[in-house]
Amino acid sequence: MNVLKDIANFLYNLAMSFGFKLIWAAVVVFVGIYLVKLVIKLMEKANKISNLDVGVKRFLLNTVKVLCYVVIVIVAAGIIGIPAASFITVLGSAGVAIGLALQGSLSNIAGSILILINKPFVIGDYIDANGVSGTVDDIGFFYTTLTTPDNKKITVPNGALSNSNITNYSAKDIRRVDFTFSVAYDSDIELVKKLLIKAAVTHPLVLKDPIPFVGLVTHGDSALQFTLRTWVNNADYWTVNFDLNETVKAEFDANGVEIPYNQLDVHVKNK
Repeated sequence: MNVLKDIANFLYNLAMSFGFKLIWAAVVVFVGIYLVKLVIKLMEKANKISNLDVGVKRFLLNTVKVLCYVVIVIVAAGIIGIPAASFITVLGSAGVAIGLALQGSLSNIAGSILILINKPFVIGDYIDANGVSGTVDDIGFFYTTLTTPDNKKITVPNGALSNSNITNYSAKDIRRVDFTFSVAYDSDIELVKKLLIKAAVTHPLVLKDPIPFVGLVTHGDSALQFTLRTWVNNADYWTVNFDLNETVKAEFDANGVEIPYNQLDVHVKNK
């Protein structure tokens, strides 16, 4: 009976001891999570961090959050009785195994770091890269999210994105709008140039500096082709593009300038 009593007391003490450790570890986890959320909120309001680029800010806060959670898990494991050194070793081994299994994902993380450091684009820019185009909504650990003009969501892996050619349409304050207009061969060249310049300089959104340019580009198969180049503020690009196409058509019609159809002249020789 004494032996059974001793065993029962041992198991009771063990359960009480482990239960207390388990409760204490749970308290540490819950309090730790609360403190991490509090620290993240304070960091978001800090001047130095709030002034950072949105993508860099999100990446920094997410990194801090993950590191804090790792520390909380290590501390909780130590309270339960798992040696910190052993736990870190296990985490390291697991990290190596996971790293080998997720090489593509790690390349995406490296790509996100390169994007945030080099800044080929930031959140809010309209870009063309890796075969897709859209406005950058988010730069995450693994993927960058774009929204197309017709409101489609595109998710692009950061690894592929960081290694592709990127065209950033929002990087500069002003852009050049290029037009090509075809007119009949018997058109008055000086009149055509005058009408094109008039359409450009009278548009309120076309910049006066740099001044608009008009020139005869080439003698096409069935028409003379003129180019019109105007500079506008980035946000006005499409407005000017649509407006000038309509204005030039109206000016040509009003002044008798013909816009020819594709045609083929066939000459028959009688033998």
